[in-house]
Parts: sequence; C-alpha cells; structure tokens
Amino acid sequence: MANTTWLLYYLTRRRFSPSFRSFFFIPTSLALFTSLFILFYISTTSTLFFSNQQPSIPHLNQPLLSGSSSTAQINISNNTQSPIVHVSNFNRLNENDRDGRESQRSLRPQFGSSDGIYVNNELFHDKDIFLEDYKQMNRSFKIYVYPHRRNDPFANVLLPVDFEPGGNYASESYFKKALMESHFITKDPAKADLFFLPFSITRLRHDPRVGVGGIQDFIRDYILNISRKYPFWNRTGGADHFYAACHSIGRSAMEKSEEVKFNAIQVVCSSSYFLSGYIAHKDVSLPQIWPRRGDPPNLASSKRKKLAFFAGSINSPVRERLLHSWRNDSEIFAHFGRLTTPYADELLGSKFCLHVKGFEVNTARIGDSLYYGCVPVIIANHYDLPFADILNWKSFSVVVATLDIPLLKKILKGISSDQYLMFQKKVLEVRKHFQWHCPPVDYDAFYMVMYELWLRRTSVRVSLPVSKNPNH
Repeated sequence: MANTTWLLYYLTRRRFSPSFRSFFFIPTSLALFTSLFILFYISTTSTLFFSNQQPSIPHLNQPLLSGSSSTAQINISNNTQSPIVHVSNFNRLNENDRDGRESQRSLRPQFGSSDGIYVNNELFHDKDIFLEDYKQMNRSFKIYVYPHRRNDPFANVLLPVDFEPGGNYASESYFKKALMESHFITKDPAKADLFFLPFSITRLRHDPRVGVGGIQDFIRDYILNISRKYPFWNRTGGADHFYAACHSIGRSAMEKSEEVKFNAIQVVCSSSYFLSGYIAHKDVSLPQIWPRRGDPPNLASSKRKKLAFFAGSINSPVRERLLHSWRNDSEIFAHFGRLTTPYADELLGSKFCLHVKGFEVNTARIGDSLYYGCVPVIIANHYDLPFADILNWKSFSVVVATLDIPLLKKILKGISSDQYLMFQKKVLEVRKHFQWHCPPVDYDAFYMVMYELWLRRTSVRVSLPVSKNPNH
C-alpha cells in the first residue's frame, strides 16, 4: 500500500517533458475526433435525433431473378471426385437475353398517397413479364432425369408413385409425378437445361433398408455413382442439377454430400434463409400443400365472424408465445390440441388465419388459408416464401414478426375494411397457384415451381484443370 501511495505522489509531482506529454495528446485527440465524426454520421443518416423528418421514397426492391438465363462462372478443382463449385454472379440479370429485347422487370411504380410512398397492390411483381416468360418456358425448358428401371432395387425411391399422393408432405410426390409425365422431360441430355436427381427423401425415410439414419449415406453413394457413370455432374459440380424434398429431414440428408447442398438447386419446403443449408435465390421454396379435390369454396368476408384462427400443437417457442398471449381471447382463437369443430369451418369463419412457425418455418397452413379464402398471417421469421420471385406477398398476406405477437390484435384491427377486401380479393386470385392436380393444369403449383426452376437455368462456362493423367 505504501508503494502505491509513493507512486501516485511521484506521478502527480513529476513534470513530464514536452515529448512525453505529446505522446498522450495524440491518441486523445484522435479518439475525440473519431467520436465527433460518429455523432455527425448518426445525426445525418438516422432518425434517432430527429423523428419528424419527412419520409423518403423507399428503394423499389426488384426480384433478384429475371426471365433471362443467368450466367455462372464456375471453377472446378480436381482435388475431389465431386468438387464444390464456386458460382459467381449466379443471379445477375442478363439485360438482353430475349431476342435482343430488354428482359428486366419493371415494377411500374404506383404512388398510393400524396406523401410519395410507393405502394404495390398488384399480385405479381410484373404480370406481363411473367406471362411472356411463362410461354417461353413451356416452349423451350427441358429437364433430363437420370434413368432407372422398374426392377431397380430402389425403384420405390427413384421412380414416381403410381397413385395420387396424399398426406402432409404430398408436395414432393406431386411434383415428381407431374414432372416425369410432363412435356418438359427430354431423353437427350444435350438438350437439357437442368438435370433432376429423382430420389425421394420421404420414401427413403420410410424404407426399412435405409431409414432416417441411412439417408445421408444413400445420397452420398447415389451422387458418387452418377458422377462415375455420367459426365454431367462432374462438368458443373452439380450446379445444373436439382432435387425435391418436403420433409424437414431433407436438410440434414445432404450432410455427407456438401456439393449437393452448396451447388445443386434444392427444391424444398423447409426454406429458411436463417439456416446455412438453404441459399435463397439459388434454391427454390416448395409450397407445402395438403391435397384437396374439387373447387375451393367461396365465402364472403361479411360471414367471417372471427378475427383470427390458429390450430396446432405446441412444438416451438413461437407457438408458446402465441398461446401465452391469446389463449383466452374472444377474437383471436388459438387452439392447441384436437378441435371440437371441423377444421374447414374454422377457416371459413375467420377473416385471418395464422401460419405460426413450428419445428420448421413451413407448414401446410398457408395453403389451407388460401384454399378456404382466409387471409394468411405469417408468423415465421426468416421464411423464404414460395414463389417470392413472382408473387407480391404483401398484396394477399400479412407478415408479423414473432416479437410482435403481443401486438397481433392491434395489427389486424389496424387493417381497414377496404384493405381487408383487397387482401381477400387477391387471396381468391392467388390460390390457384397453390394447388396440385393430377395431371397438372396451367399456373398451378407444379407449373409455378417449374417457372422458378426456369429462372435458375444457367449458361455455364466451365474451366476444367488440365489433367496430367491422359487416361483420366
């Protein structure tokens, strides 16, 4: 203690030389200058100090993909059998792809109020571009499917089902069945825009020879086999290949095949861009839709007496928060467990139907809501919504952050009658895009997924290293 006191006394009494004092002055001045610069930057770029600033016109975010074919510069290393490909500018717009004409989307700005804030109430980002590209897709888009015989030991996994799919994960089987019977299929791989990996994650999961624990090995071995038997995988590292899966286990199925996860197009229901295994704009969000027959019902908004409805199990913190906030509410009906009334009646009697994240961001509830004419409320952070490259989700749905669940009633009641009628009108228009058919019909879920794939077709420039082995 005495030593410390003596040191303090020495420092306070000592006269430092000018050079020594300047040693402390320089960093102090730099720190002060930096602080002033930060405060100036915040004051000029933020509303933290001035809350009464006039709103500026927001940047119009155009969809990343256009109808043009994207160009990928791919570098392939021969260090492994199936290399991971680094794709640059995979989703850049090619401005003059369609016969020399401009192919960029134009959102045609509409200003819905005098303050100049952009409001897009149209169902499509650009309907004219979509319809024109849709015709071109139907004329020219070709898919090559790796062939497998009916006597293949895993024909049940690799071939389409011979019955009409059903159940919660039917989207995977519907898509595969429709694709294999469609005009998009070509037997000439030279004409193919993309290559389909036909394994079924759902059927692998239920196959006793494989099961959940063996799916990763099956996928790894399948990729190894096709890469040895055919040249198509190796020339792009799988960048022009895709597979489809609706069960959430499809995400972990690629853990031993990273080149599939990072290079190939994953058409999956579990499309969360928060997770590292899913890459938005490379991968495709497959809508999870419970199959239903017949035309969807129509019910006027005036007959929908309940404000909002949800039914489901408590299998996530998000649903626990919903239950905690609205379990006993008289206007928001949050049911957990078995319903005492028909599920369809609840959807038909509600203005808004809640899609709340469970184990995954996806459930079949968006498709349920649209089918029964109920405006979907999406409470699932980081959900890459199906067909977001094509459809303007803000025109027919309400997205609520999970932190705002306690404010749910205030948000929904803040929507005017005119706004709600606009929402429901768009719901009735958009629901045809969220239905499966056997065989498929124009603009249904199958054709919308095909359009998403068509947007991702690539013009690939491959740079292969020269092999020193002439027999390689």
